Amino acid sequence: MTVMTTLPWSRPLTKADLATMPDDGHRYELLDGALLVTPAPVPMHQRCVARLMRVLDPLVGGEFELFPAPLDVVLADDTVLQPDLLVARVAELTARNLPAAPMLATEILSPSTRRIDLLLKRSRYEAAGCPAYWVVDPDEPSIIAWELRDGTYAEAGRASGSDVLALTAPFAIRVVPSDLVN
Repeated sequence: MTVMTTLPWSRPLTKADLATMPDDGHRYELLDGALLVTPAPVPMHQRCVARLMRVLDPLVGGEFELFPAPLDVVLADDTVLQPDLLVARVAELTARNLPAAPMLATEILSPSTRRIDLLLKRSRYEAAGCPAYWVVDPDEPSIIAWELRDGTYAEAGRASGSDVLALTAPFAIRVVPSDLVN
């Protein structure tokens, strides 16, 4: 089935506009009313997601739940993001999305999304009060983790290759970047 949509001209898009996007294998996100469209991820990207999920899954429970993309995180009417991995408070989930900042948002970098993930998405999660934001670079491989301190992201840890990233928040975790790609 082919679904066609038209976009409004001369105004920022909203989450209502996002609901009209086709189910075509692309990821559709809104960032300050601008539509971000990314193709299906490559195998290396998905390998990182799956392996990081295995590391995080035993640590998440009780009032929290771990999700891979796609799951809409509604930060504002004009900002709806889909982090590659997120940890949310179960009580904040609706049947359709997460209408609040997650406890943890994680992005796996790719050449087409690197600047958006490192700059724009990071600043939106920070402004929304997301306690932790991580980016994984599968090409290095490396992980940078930020945590919210007094309303601003501060680097909580960084590791590359076979170095261990050890964090205490939002969970006590030890992860080796190279284990996510090899």
